[in-house]
Amino acid sequence: MPRLRVEPGLPHPLGATWDGGGVNFALFSAHATKVELCLFDPKGKRETERAALPEYTHEVWHGYLPDLRPGQLYGYRVHGPYDPANGQRFNPNKLLIDPYAKALHGDIRWHDAHFGYRVGSARGDVTPDRRDSAFVMPKCVVIDAATTWGDDRPPRHAWPDTIIYEAHVKGMTATRDDMPEQLRGTFGGMADPRVIDHLAKLGVTAVELMPIQAFFDDRNLVEKKLANYWGYNTVNYFSVAPRYFSPGADIHEFQVLVRRLHEAGIEVILDVVYNHTAEGNHLGPTLSFRGIDNASYYMLADKGMYYDATGCGNTVNLRHPRVLQMVMDSLRYWVEDCHVDGFRFDLASSLGRERENFDPNAVFFDAVRQDPVLSRVKMIAEPWDVGPNGYQLGRFPPGWAEWNGRYRDDMRSYWKGDDGLLPAFSRRVLGSADLFEHQGRKPWASVNFITAHDGFTLADLWAYNQKHNEANGEDNRDGHDDNRSWNCGVEGPTNDPAVLELRDRMRRNIMATMLLSQGTPMVLMGDEVGRTQHGNNNAYCQDNEIAWLNWKGISARDRAFMEFVRAVVRIRKRYKLLRCNHFLHGEPIDEDGTSSVIWFRPDGKEMEPASWTDASAKLVGLLLSDTTTRLLVLVNAYHQAISFRLPDSGLAAAWQVRIDAGTGDIDPPDRRFLAGEAIELQGRSLLLLAGEFG
Repeated sequence: MPRLRVEPGLPHPLGATWDGGGVNFALFSAHATKVELCLFDPKGKRETERAALPEYTHEVWHGYLPDLRPGQLYGYRVHGPYDPANGQRFNPNKLLIDPYAKALHGDIRWHDAHFGYRVGSARGDVTPDRRDSAFVMPKCVVIDAATTWGDDRPPRHAWPDTIIYEAHVKGMTATRDDMPEQLRGTFGGMADPRVIDHLAKLGVTAVELMPIQAFFDDRNLVEKKLANYWGYNTVNYFSVAPRYFSPGADIHEFQVLVRRLHEAGIEVILDVVYNHTAEGNHLGPTLSFRGIDNASYYMLADKGMYYDATGCGNTVNLRHPRVLQMVMDSLRYWVEDCHVDGFRFDLASSLGRERENFDPNAVFFDAVRQDPVLSRVKMIAEPWDVGPNGYQLGRFPPGWAEWNGRYRDDMRSYWKGDDGLLPAFSRRVLGSADLFEHQGRKPWASVNFITAHDGFTLADLWAYNQKHNEANGEDNRDGHDDNRSWNCGVEGPTNDPAVLELRDRMRRNIMATMLLSQGTPMVLMGDEVGRTQHGNNNAYCQDNEIAWLNWKGISARDRAFMEFVRAVVRIRKRYKLLRCNHFLHGEPIDEDGTSSVIWFRPDGKEMEPASWTDASAKLVGLLLSDTTTRLLVLVNAYHQAISFRLPDSGLAAAWQVRIDAGTGDIDPPDRRFLAGEAIELQGRSLLLLAGEFG
């Protein structure tokens, strides 16, 4: 190839930008001494050209190549000092991924050449490795970013009306033998009308996709013939993991999925990992950020070691203005170019860290709050990391929602039958005001969930007392031990009809509780159809039938449960009282002084302070009222049936059953009771009744 022309170009925008006449390349590095752009043949096998970026402006290296076109493969080599003790790890022998790359070609092939230091050296990581890593590295791709969205309209559901479905792109369709094999496990497969119809009929309003930003399988997993199935190992924040494209597809396949979900009234939320990268600790590979400007991109500790609040080896340095810019640019890219509707931030406490301290007014949160694009989309925090004081539930800024792990734990414990849970149950079912009612925050800030990707599925929650993670190759040491689960008398699979009926009842109880609680409910992929991981509560490395949704194995009882979930979702949508936009504290709703919230004992009397301190109490009634509606929720976590006296006629003349989680009945026409009547509440059951006025 004749030597390409290289012109000065511009220091913005960062990344590789096709302008219709050529490509501008711009790369931030405050400490580099030279940056080389490396071009590759269409297969990414051979380096065809290498040219130094000619200009350095405001810590950005840049150049314009008028002879390049979209589809060109490229990478960078960055020169500078190799001085790990002082935070510098430059090594021009390592081909690096552009942090702003919009697409990647190929996958990583693990080799010692990936490492900036000589692996196995007696001197540790202080001896630079001289081998060229290009032959085992994926290549960046110059793209034409133009997309025609037509009349795509994001649904923009209000937070109180939101119901989230957490899904994995591959796991959602990997077993669908009713679609072409090349589409299974891809964006194209998930965009199949039958999959979207399933979600629409379920009634969810948003799909939260587990990480799709480019990530690699960890070397230790590959050597054990496992995979990083979950994807929390991001290496680039602008490109999609190629594994989720069908053959020959590109970013447009993801955009088609977004558009089709929007047409069905379903928003798209991305699970994103801006807290750490796949480069790991000081002994990790040099793939991108480490070789471009290690001291800027990562939070460093003494002697150039990494400050690790994530448990993954490093922590992204959002205090640096250029790193903050990269994250903000990435988020805006997914909203503006890909039309996503929000984000769930993995280990979000690290995003607000000043090392030991978490600050809800940290620069990242302030930047999001004032951003004209990002301030309008949904923001969800996983409110913890593994650093000091890492659990920050309830402390994120106004406008954010948070995964409420306290809700999960308290509801599991209550329905399992643990003592002393009524006070916690009452707080969680009303939106966790003890955690979120400050600075004008609303009940929807509490993302209520019983299960998520990390932990037991709903079916396994009531089928296993202990985790069974042997397939992970860590001798069952990995995964949570505090599962608050109950096997209903038999560990694992059984044909005992009594045990199966009890398990069905338990999952109906806890699913109905979540869908009737104030806040934002989140359903885990496959819980509606009995998905099991066979007791594995940490299936992060199981890219196989253990973690996939088994569409072929859905039993008749699982289909019945799916219909139950659909019906409860419809009831949640029917009654605005179940999704209030303000916290309920028993304030008067009418001239008669009727309270918005009243708690009842089994004898029909209002709960008194002493009633809440009875550790053995496991049955309670919750009355929710507004000017037009009375809803009574009765919950019985005892193993035996108990009589409950309904409120007197001052609140309603009669009560019609809407949900019977004990039997699975929805709106049974013959289940109507008069005010003051005593009814028997089945052991381990839930009833929702609607009041009828005289």
